[in-house]
Amino acid sequence: MLKIAVFTVNPLQENAYVVYEPQGECLVVDPGCVSSAEDSRIIQFIEQNNLSLKMVIATHGHVDHIAGVNAIKQHFGVPFAASRRDQQIIDMAPQYANMFGFDLDAAPVVDINLDEISEIKLGESRVEIVATPGHSQGQVTFWLPNEKVILPGDTLFRESIGRSDLPGGDYSQLMDSIINKILPLGDNVQVLPGHGPATTIGHETLYNPFIVEVIRGDVKYQ
Repeated sequence: MLKIAVFTVNPLQENAYVVYEPQGECLVVDPGCVSSAEDSRIIQFIEQNNLSLKMVIATHGHVDHIAGVNAIKQHFGVPFAASRRDQQIIDMAPQYANMFGFDLDAAPVVDINLDEISEIKLGESRVEIVATPGHSQGQVTFWLPNEKVILPGDTLFRESIGRSDLPGGDYSQLMDSIINKILPLGDNVQVLPGHGPATTIGHETLYNPFIVEVIRGDVKYQ
């Protein structure tokens, strides 16, 4: 069974994750680190737990989720995987970083296009890649079927949803992704979002106002 460690980083309090087999392979998900101290927290966790980093992966290309990719990628000599549908957003990362008050010397290079693969193997376990556009065109959700866990990036939060008013965002797509791709995974599935506390799909079905209003038919998203 895979384990997951969370590291909350940068001024936007973004959740970066290490998904790992104990003393086995691991993935770094959405490292939004903006300082060497934040980079070091993740790097030291990997090294101190005798893990082998397979790749760095991103749920989407916004700068608060990829600012630390280059440091971790270079330290371990591993590839970076993201959807190329977010290529323009990724290329603009240094400019967006300046808007938020931190520096990013260069946008990370996408080595593996997540649009072209359906899963990533970690030993005997797997992480499935589910396209969930709406927050951005390249937004994906990482689904761990054996563990009943999703990492949806900025698609779904505890009692909220991701913004759809940013470049590449689309409210209809976002709600379609949530209603037709995420909710069917099951009420007991744990949700580890890109910002804020963990939740479950069941909790969101009952208490997330954006979802409830659609389920009740009060709001039509298409």
